[in-house]
Amino acid sequence: MGTEGYSPTLVKKAVRQAAKAASFRDASEDLRELARLTVSPTHLQRLTERVGREWQQQRDADVQALKENRLARDYAKAPAVAAVLLDGGRYQTRAEAAGRGVTAPAWREDKVACCQTYASRASATDPQPRPPSKFLDRVRVTRLAAELRSHSGKSVGRADKAPPPPRPKRRRVRKATRPRRLVRTVTATTADNEAFGWQVAAEVHRRGLDRARRKACVGDGSKAVWAVFEFHLLAAGFIGILDFLHLLSHLYAAACAAQPKGTEAAWALYGQWLCWAWSGKVLLLLGGLRAVCKRLGTAPAGAGEDDPRRVAADTLGYVENNRGRMNYPEYRRLGLPISSAPVESVIKQLNRRVKGSEKFWLHGGAEAVLQVRAAYLSEDERAERYWARPRPHPRAVGGGRLRRPAAAPQ
Repeated sequence: MGTEGYSPTLVKKAVRQAAKAASFRDASEDLRELARLTVSPTHLQRLTERVGREWQQQRDADVQALKENRLARDYAKAPAVAAVLLDGGRYQTRAEAAGRGVTAPAWREDKVACCQTYASRASATDPQPRPPSKFLDRVRVTRLAAELRSHSGKSVGRADKAPPPPRPKRRRVRKATRPRRLVRTVTATTADNEAFGWQVAAEVHRRGLDRARRKACVGDGSKAVWAVFEFHLLAAGFIGILDFLHLLSHLYAAACAAQPKGTEAAWALYGQWLCWAWSGKVLLLLGGLRAVCKRLGTAPAGAGEDDPRRVAADTLGYVENNRGRMNYPEYRRLGLPISSAPVESVIKQLNRRVKGSEKFWLHGGAEAVLQVRAAYLSEDERAERYWARPRPHPRAVGGGRLRRPAAAPQ
């Protein structure tokens, strides 16, 4: 029997399901149907948040150890290729000590990092000099650009939306063109960017990613991402890489601003810019964007975010600010990833748990649940190690709250 008054195996199952299901209520129903375990949603919440706080305390202890230069490395051998991919999700909070119901709701950002190792080989030349066909597929690009702009908070007009494209036939991809992921670990927090940066640095040090022969940091271009990179990763030799998919969405929006949306002229302009970007021809790309901005003129004060002049100017600024992170032929030659899609995928899974129009978190609740969910999304068996160790902790709630359902009469 564990400290919760139930077997450790069933406590482990309860916490795992509470972190994976869309809500504590859904997890409670899943446990009743699949494990014949009766546990209320409230009890599940308290138990999961307590376990999450234990993981949070260990994470914070690692950060403090890093600051004091005493954090141990878990791996003696350095990886060949490593990448840190950074982005953020969303969740809602409500006021503390305001009683039942939702008071002062507000959207907040959680910050997420995927720390990954890869199997890839460096090449003498660019192994994929031509962009993938999907980046020049009109339906796919329209849909992808709309999804990314929606994720970033930009409004998406009705013309930006497109039906799902038909599923293409799977084609064999040469191994040399795409790094193969080996191990992923996830760091997630509701804390500020400074604290997040130290958490990322501790994870990088613990896994020895800073000792990799080739290493990169991939982000969407936000100031917060590159602040973490410059303070914690640049000196360790990481290469900053602008996520190519976010760049694609900006170029598509600017092309639709420069020419009537949906026309062949807009699509041709996007195709030209896309090929320049893929080939690392940043000066040509900047020249094309500046010519469009000059022709359209300056947006007046108070112009909407969909104003063509503002869209074109925003894209120009985006490329100018990130021009040093757009040498994509060199990144591909080194076998480094150029997309932050892996962290986007993780954020979708985290958002499924903490984000929702009906979910409002109190202080610490979202942080604790993020720790549990991130642990199960990590591929270094950290969750298994946690449950294997002795846990001399007090009960999360009173005894007798976890019990088997009563047997049905014969």
